[in-house]
Amino acid sequence: MAREAKKSGGVRWRLWFGLAALASICAGAGVAALKVRRYALTSDQFTFSAGLAGAPDIQGLANGSQAKVLRVFAMDSGQSIFAIPLAERRRRLLAIDWVADASVSRVWPNRLLVRIRERTPVAFVPLRTGAVLIDADGVLLEPPLLGQFQLPVLTGVREDEPEAARRERVAAFLRFQKDMGALAQDAFEVDVADPGNLLIFTRASGRLLTLRMGGGEFARHYRNFLNHYPEIEKGSPEMGTFDLRWDGRILAKK
Repeated sequence: MAREAKKSGGVRWRLWFGLAALASICAGAGVAALKVRRYALTSDQFTFSAGLAGAPDIQGLANGSQAKVLRVFAMDSGQSIFAIPLAERRRRLLAIDWVADASVSRVWPNRLLVRIRERTPVAFVPLRTGAVLIDADGVLLEPPLLGQFQLPVLTGVREDEPEAARRERVAAFLRFQKDMGALAQDAFEVDVADPGNLLIFTRASGRLLTLRMGGGEFARHYRNFLNHYPEIEKGSPEMGTFDLRWDGRILAKK
């Protein structure tokens, strides 16, 4: 019995010694981690300077405003790059009109790399404040000063309507473009105020024409109109508005 008690006491002693050693190691690791963190947050070599050229390094920005991107990081100047909340900075970048997606990463020792994927405009939209661009998601884009876009005009879009409503109108316009193919180039303006009943504005024989296209079968109805327009123009040259929604029929108005 004495032998068993002695053996049990030895086991407990070794167990407590192991636990104490483990606690000492953990404490040392915690202190080391705190020192590393303090060094990373206070050392000058990790200090981010937003005013320096290439800070941050911005990639993928062609049409968007560089000033808007730089303003996202203006408050970070003088901080350690390890103190900058990258997720929050990405969230603010996504609020910029031209930014479809973005990533922000740290580059040793004190730089930030910003990668941006820009939105693709599909049309011009005339507003009371001037013409802007719009993408497939219905996001209004400020035209770049030096950008050149050969795009049709999209009317019937309002700045004060929900983005989802604008997205629906743009979707109707894109369906029109896809169905029309190369013929879509004939329409210099498309009215999407009613997504289920599009109006297009085109020219034929030097005259401005308004065509009511409905919500589908655009190419078929338009080709039918082109085939019959010379005869229509000859008999009723004053007509300038046509309803093409009915199969095989063309309704004309002055």
